[in-house]
Amino acid sequence: MVRTARERVPLKIGAEARRASGIRAEQVLAPVTEVPDDLVELGYIGDAYGIRGWIKVQPHTGEGEGLLSADCWYFRRPGESAYTKANVLHSRGHSGTVVAQLRGSENRTAAEALKGLQVWVPRSAFPTAGEDEFYWVDLIGAQVTNLQNELLGKVVGLLDNGVHTVLRVTYDVPAIDDKPAKTAERLIPFVGQYIQTVDTKAGRIVADWGLDY
Repeated sequence: MVRTARERVPLKIGAEARRASGIRAEQVLAPVTEVPDDLVELGYIGDAYGIRGWIKVQPHTGEGEGLLSADCWYFRRPGESAYTKANVLHSRGHSGTVVAQLRGSENRTAAEALKGLQVWVPRSAFPTAGEDEFYWVDLIGAQVTNLQNELLGKVVGLLDNGVHTVLRVTYDVPAIDDKPAKTAERLIPFVGQYIQTVDTKAGRIVADWGLDY
């Protein structure tokens, strides 16, 4: 769902601008003691957007559908454990990012105070995926086998090369002679040519991919 706001507001000047300059992130974000157990990190606040308190969020993958569907976002500073939250007044996609205004963020100074925060959304708030569509969070941890039922490894992440999504699949390489055991990685394009079946409930993906690729 795309939410927009088109009204214009004047620039703050004089004493009003000086008051705005003291705004801190704590005045926009509310502390929380309990968080949903299905929170998913979807991106981070990269910058302020415009002069009206909007922020620009860089999604980790995709177009930020999960961000656009949620009316409340959770936040955390990298390296910290405590969460905060804020209600989302407006949000929309913008050139591969998501721009949004949070309740209480009314000017650029307030938005800039939020830079660097990780953005989390409950998985239950995601819109229903269409046929043959999958959320990346549902693919992480899936076991990947090929048509010969050989284990290719486990999905640990996804990449976007601008053309399609690529699965990052890791697997264990046993020690051989004087070479120690190690963990290696396969990159498998997540396209119909190679991906045969996806069962997110069972955590299993079948790919037309050889062990020696």
